[in-house]
Amino acid sequence: MPQYNPPLRDMQFVMHEVLKVTDEFKALPKHADVDADTINAVLEEAGKFAAEVTFPLNISGDTEGCKLDQATHEVTPPKGFKEAYAKYVEGGWAALSCDPEYGGQGLPFVVNQCVYEMLNSANQAWTMYPGLSHGAYEALHAHGTDAQKKLYLPKLVSGEWTGTMCLTEPHCGTDLGLLRTKAEPQADGTYKLTGNKIFISAGEHDMTSNILHLVLARLPDAPQGSKGISLFLVPKFNVGEDGTIGARNGIYCGSLEHKMGIHGNATAQIVLEGAVGTMVGAPNKGLAAMFVMMNAARLGVGNQSLGLTEVAYQNALAYAKDRIQMRSLSGVKAKDKPADPIIVHPDVRKMLLTAKAYAEGGRALAIYCTMLLDKELHHPDEKVRKDAGEIVALLTPIVKAFLTDNGHIATNACMQVFGGHGFIKEWGMEQFVRDNRINMIYEGTNTIQSLDLLGRKVLGNNGATLKKFGKIIGALIAEEGVNEKMAEFINPLAYLADQMTKFTTELGFKGFQNPDEVGAAAVDYLRVAGHLVFGYFWARMAQTALREIAAGNADPFYLAKVQTARFYFAKLFPETATLMRTARSGSKALMDTDAALA
Repeated sequence: MPQYNPPLRDMQFVMHEVLKVTDEFKALPKHADVDADTINAVLEEAGKFAAEVTFPLNISGDTEGCKLDQATHEVTPPKGFKEAYAKYVEGGWAALSCDPEYGGQGLPFVVNQCVYEMLNSANQAWTMYPGLSHGAYEALHAHGTDAQKKLYLPKLVSGEWTGTMCLTEPHCGTDLGLLRTKAEPQADGTYKLTGNKIFISAGEHDMTSNILHLVLARLPDAPQGSKGISLFLVPKFNVGEDGTIGARNGIYCGSLEHKMGIHGNATAQIVLEGAVGTMVGAPNKGLAAMFVMMNAARLGVGNQSLGLTEVAYQNALAYAKDRIQMRSLSGVKAKDKPADPIIVHPDVRKMLLTAKAYAEGGRALAIYCTMLLDKELHHPDEKVRKDAGEIVALLTPIVKAFLTDNGHIATNACMQVFGGHGFIKEWGMEQFVRDNRINMIYEGTNTIQSLDLLGRKVLGNNGATLKKFGKIIGALIAEEGVNEKMAEFINPLAYLADQMTKFTTELGFKGFQNPDEVGAAAVDYLRVAGHLVFGYFWARMAQTALREIAAGNADPFYLAKVQTARFYFAKLFPETATLMRTARSGSKALMDTDAALA
């Protein structure tokens, strides 16, 4: 059976020693009183909840899956899921970073980030039920009317009700301009929606008394394409003005998808037959309102893979220390045993360190991004808010795509450590691989994220935001450029940072002449950008650890951090050279292939 230990020490290292989040919070009136002890205490309890309540349900939930009653359209999640969710609500976990005006605890997003990482490690399928609700809360909080906020937000904040996002239809996924769901205006100001949605995560269940669906649909006179999309709030049960639950609405689950992974989450085909809804935001401006939820979801999906990378690493490490096979190439290491533990073998260490480096680098990036979100929302200086928003917009596709691609690499590597046992269900490793695979697809495939990064976030403003992040990297390089102990981390980072400007300019020029050049290079480009960002955070983590060691701190945690940084820069970071070469190879080898693909 697999195991999970919340990585509290590493979270504390990133927050308090590297990023010094509580110092940042002192500049935010809303969070000025949040101290390290408060954050640590919350995360310790959250770690217990994840490890003791939801983690034991992961394999059983995967085995059992969800069940649909075709007569009632009701879905029953796996055994224990409903009871675990009740404990989640009772513990106040849903309200952590929500607005106190609606019953929230008002803690920084940084805290929520770490809580959800642990929940994703413990049970991604279960965590998607409350996770999507938090996205629905964000969208309503930003774009809902006062009446909608008053009626619905307290229920989402408390966790009494859950939320979904209903975008995809059978004939359209990413290209939402093709959607056909209709919304007919009614005399009382409501709308009646008719259509079909598919792939709706947490779309139906009996864990709460109501589900709030955020649905994209078209008004009768809407323009064609994405400019004619509106957003509607459609509850499973109609809600009275006093908040009481009324009759069943005309929205229900037609069937459940049979999937590769996340079996414990109800991925529903949703049918709308004259379902009553209210508009969120302005007519034909639904995508702008939904993007609040979608961007939160993209960061959340990166967090899902971060969680899976961590738990897969922990189990592979424990197995590698225990499993004996063959002898070390450099001589016997375990003289009292008939063979050495497999952790002595170089390639086993490479697989373990790959997962460790991607987990700890991903954690630093994810926490940094949520700190930026806190600054964007609450900093008193408008320029600071604007800069924070720009940087987090730049980093969002990297969090979504780079962390999920890395999760794919890491969970597969960790399964490989187990050899044949990794392919067997009872060890739990093959489930981590299967569950992670969806993360590279939903909320915009990783190719879509790559096009968003290169085409919109970088070339869209002539690299202005990339240059802002470049200055942040440049400050670290200037600070540590003459420190010999940091040279193995700073020199490759400085080289790539210098190359990035030339690389980006070259791709932009080629893309201006032929847009397919951007499409051909985008996936490689995002991975180069991901390593640039990871390289920055790994250099900062090495800097912090080396300073502690120099000050006489003998905690082996710091030496471990330096050794992992050394591995990352030696074995993973150099991938950027190949990626830049393939990105520069152009679109001809891809597009001039009609005969090959006939």
